[in-house]
Amino acid sequence: MKQKFLLCIDNEGYEASLEIRKLYEVIPDKEAERHNQVRVIDESGEDYLYPSRFFAPVRLSMQTKNRILEKAVLSVRLREGGPGPQRG
Repeated sequence: MKQKFLLCIDNEGYEASLEIRKLYEVIPDKEAERHNQVRVIDESGEDYLYPSRFFAPVRLSMQTKNRILEKAVLSVRLREGGPGPQRG
C-alpha cells in the first residue's frame, strides 16, 4: 500500500490536534474526499477528519517515507509497552 503524507499549513480551531509545519500520515477515505476532507493520524495518535485546505501535498523519497513509518511503528510499540529498538 502506498503511504501518503501531507504537510499541515493551517490548524485554526484544532490547535491541540494539529501542528503547523508538521507531516501527517493520510488514511485513504474516499467518502471524506467527496466532502473536501482528509483523514489523518493527528497528535492524539488516532485518525480524524479535517478540512483538506489545512494541508498541502508533499513529495518524499521512498527512503524518507520508510524511515518515517519505522519511527511511527517504534513509537506505537513503546507507547503500548512493547519492545524498543533492538541492539546488535
